Amino acid sequence: MTTTTGKPAGAFSSWEIGLALRYLRAKRKEGGVALIAIISFVGIMLAVAVLISVMSIMAGFRSELLGRMLSFNGHMYVAGPVLTSPDRDAMLERLRTVPGVQSVSAITENQAIFRANGITTGGFVRGLKPEDLDGMQYVASSLSPEARASFGQGAYGGDNILIGQSLADDLGLRIGDPITLYSPTGADSAFGNLGGLQKTYRVGGTYSSGTADYDRAFIFMPLEQAQLFFGKEGLWDVVEMKVAEPDNVVRYLNPVREAAGPGAIVSDWRERLAAFYGALKVERVAMSIILGLVVAIAAMNIISGIVMLVKNKGRDIAILRTIGASPSSILRVFFMAGATIGVAGTFAGLTLGLLFCWNIGAIQGAVEAITGVQVFNADVYMLDAIPALVDPLDVFWVAVWSLVMSCVASLPPSWSASRIDPVEALRYE
Repeated sequence: MTTTTGKPAGAFSSWEIGLALRYLRAKRKEGGVALIAIISFVGIMLAVAVLISVMSIMAGFRSELLGRMLSFNGHMYVAGPVLTSPDRDAMLERLRTVPGVQSVSAITENQAIFRANGITTGGFVRGLKPEDLDGMQYVASSLSPEARASFGQGAYGGDNILIGQSLADDLGLRIGDPITLYSPTGADSAFGNLGGLQKTYRVGGTYSSGTADYDRAFIFMPLEQAQLFFGKEGLWDVVEMKVAEPDNVVRYLNPVREAAGPGAIVSDWRERLAAFYGALKVERVAMSIILGLVVAIAAMNIISGIVMLVKNKGRDIAILRTIGASPSSILRVFFMAGATIGVAGTFAGLTLGLLFCWNIGAIQGAVEAITGVQVFNADVYMLDAIPALVDPLDVFWVAVWSLVMSCVASLPPSWSASRIDPVEALRYE
């Protein structure tokens, strides 16, 4: 007669999983921690949802704001002696043939003083060719057909200029009104520098770039007229370019240098907007660390729940050990109980956070309608709506971080449970 020895159950077997779930569902009178488990679940869910929402809003803010700023300012710049060489027009054509370069514009940019209706302010006058307006997506799309048609018409480009809507509001101007410009330097002549010049222009149109600070500070003037007014006839200050992938602008540096020729000074938007871009990166990293700690703190609630569960289930642990359960099995039971709270809270938080981000426009509208307060002031934030851009990589790392912290929080009390001596646990039973 032969006897058959039963094969021991493997790690994370069905009885371990079933027991862990049963302990989580047990009521207080049965020694369970259902209430603490619910509190831990809600804490992790809210922490993950907040982290997803904040990171998505910051990513959307960065993408939208940088997109508008880069649309206004350009992605790459060429300066230096090449702008005064006889073949500079040929250089423009070579730059346009560089793969990935979408537009090339020769511009001038000068400081000036604006005056209208008894109000004086300062800013910049950017001179460019009428056809180069298309390179600025948000500016071009906000202009009326009449404004586009009149810009650059007349001798030396004419007297019609384009001003930002914010500047028009500040100065009380409408299309067709006069505005006087003062040049601090003036133009050079055979008799020397003529000193400061002034001329009255006509508001040919108003634009809105989506960034209120730029709309308030910049005026667009036909290139020839700007060269004449600021004493730079035939001169360019810089050649501005737009590329297909501004986030990967470094790949265009060498091809652009080769196309521009010897003596060209090539720079990109990362240098001109270094302070602003750096501030956004530091803020993003700092907020991610802070909110990541919030998730970690929320996960720590699991420790208190599992500690109480282990204390209440000491008799059960002793009995399981006496009938053959190994210490590792006991560890896995309580580890799964804690990890289950973390997993459920993580995925509930991801769902809540994603739903919030995908419907943030409707939520903003509802809050404004209920409170009567403008949540996102364009004059303060340079944007007229709360942006949210869900980055799959951010979502992945948030989920991984939350799950890891939940597992880490579950280990110490689970390890303590596996070390309980069944004899000591049953001594006073």
